[in-house]
Amino acid sequence: MKKIDLPERRGWRDHAQEVGFTFADMHGEPYWDETSAYAFSLEQIEADIEDPATALHAMCREAVDQIVASESLMARFAIPEVHRDLVAESWRRADPEIYGRFDLAYDGNGPAKLLEYNADTPTSLYESAAFQWQWLEDHLETGVLAAGSDQFNGLHEALVARFKALFKSGTDLHFTAVAGNPEDYATVEAMAWAAREADLGAHYSDLEKIAISTDGQFLDDEERVIGVLFKLYPWEDLLRDDYANHIAGSGCLFLEPPWKALLSNKGLLPVLWQMFEGHPNLLPAFFEQDVADAMTGRGSPAPSVAAAFDRAEAQLKAGHVRKPILSREGASVSIFKNGKIIEQAQNTDYAEHPRIVQAYHALPQFDGFRPVVGAWIVGHSCAGIGIREDRSRITQDLSRFKPHFITP
Repeated sequence: MKKIDLPERRGWRDHAQEVGFTFADMHGEPYWDETSAYAFSLEQIEADIEDPATALHAMCREAVDQIVASESLMARFAIPEVHRDLVAESWRRADPEIYGRFDLAYDGNGPAKLLEYNADTPTSLYESAAFQWQWLEDHLETGVLAAGSDQFNGLHEALVARFKALFKSGTDLHFTAVAGNPEDYATVEAMAWAAREADLGAHYSDLEKIAISTDGQFLDDEERVIGVLFKLYPWEDLLRDDYANHIAGSGCLFLEPPWKALLSNKGLLPVLWQMFEGHPNLLPAFFEQDVADAMTGRGSPAPSVAAAFDRAEAQLKAGHVRKPILSREGASVSIFKNGKIIEQAQNTDYAEHPRIVQAYHALPQFDGFRPVVGAWIVGHSCAGIGIREDRSRITQDLSRFKPHFITP
């Protein structure tokens, strides 16, 4: 894994505007940055990222099976009690999933380490699936990249195949996101593009314009009944909205399904460690409530995790990260080394939520930036990657998206 300086394509910003990539620059900073790219060997992609990510997803599904059977875990995941049956029944019905994105720490020398799973509403789909592929093709055509260079990017094709596998030709799907957010809309449109290619109907409606009929069905902004809805709106918010009371009786299939609320929750990390302690792609993780006193030397860990904590104590005290179970873009995350904070997010939007403690695994540094590898899951398999990098140890909302390629 290397970071290689490359020339920018002439006129790429004009092209970005033409294709709707209007957020290539955000907040006065570049978001899409093609002044350099990350290069991988095929073995690194296949052995260190693709296969492990596919295996991690299978492990996550095993974890869901355990979580839905435990009232105490559902409570720890902050699933509102009134909607726990909705979440559990969606799993037992095998409501289908479409996609998710693992965030991995990886420096080219494996094994990659799981930082978290964006399993419900992951963005950066358009730039991962489409814009970086166009970047590759353009650089191959002009000879900037050597002939035979490739990219781990079967995202669009995998999404088309997934939609075809789940829905009959001609089925109408609806897509929604909060109005006025170009990044969210680009993700929704990338999904709808794949659905159309799968010979499905794809209709968009702003989230705020979705209504409820007198008989309890969801309606779009043209008063069409919504039978299948892909919503780029997190379950942790939706389950606390008034609309949640209408979901069970609406007859609407939600994508992602309610059970994905369990995988997008950072409570997943200690559950995975409990189930698969020592797995090479996992970091030791615990619910803070179970180990807080032990971490400060004021007491003992909870009996249920005492043995596992003893085995991980030295690693955790050398460095750990505290994360709210519900948090996005690094908000309210703090990193500790030897008991002292070395970095914390300025955004404290999620500070009120319970936290988990995860062993700290430093991201590699390239020219002052720290990359995170986003490994995309479509269906049950890893289908591509996207890379974001940040100057901070905590990848936040001003991170940059970087293209990648596989060396021939």
